[in-house]
Amino acid sequence: MLKAPAKTFDLETERTIMRPHTLSDFDDCAAMWADPAVTLHITGQPSTRQESWARHLRNIGHWSALGFGYWVVREKSTGLFWGEVGFGDFQRTIEPPLDAVPEMGWVLCTAAHGQGVASETATAACAWGDQYFSGDKTICIIAPEHAGSVAVAIKQGFEHKHITSYRAEPTLIMERQKPA
Repeated sequence: MLKAPAKTFDLETERTIMRPHTLSDFDDCAAMWADPAVTLHITGQPSTRQESWARHLRNIGHWSALGFGYWVVREKSTGLFWGEVGFGDFQRTIEPPLDAVPEMGWVLCTAAHGQGVASETATAACAWGDQYFSGDKTICIIAPEHAGSVAVAIKQGFEHKHITSYRAEPTLIMERQKPA
């Protein structure tokens, strides 16, 4: 099991505030996960409120159990919800196995798409992970046809490692080495 002895949970970028999930974020998160445009390359279908609730509790639990997780991303000047970015340990059944390496991910509301928010917040998250994770790498999994997410990953230094199948869908595993 992964653990990160984090001392700092909240992050700030030029345009965003990033902090761990709270119960008050649920309606925003559920609305994002119910948007077919958001889930197209992730689950392939919108999430029900029940599925979003389970995901939300998982996001809260990551921080308390493991010392890391996903951040809620809010626009700094307005407080608008823009999405979620962070790391997880999802214990996925996937080949090749992910070997207890922190798995990075990002998901943004359609209003934040195409504005560089994913790259901006992923950069902050990667810097945080470089400071707090003891291992030398992180991974991410992406639908190969999701060119936008692949581009965000490449900007963070992730490299293509494998194409596999996860939940009967083609899945790209990418890996990022911690800078020396």
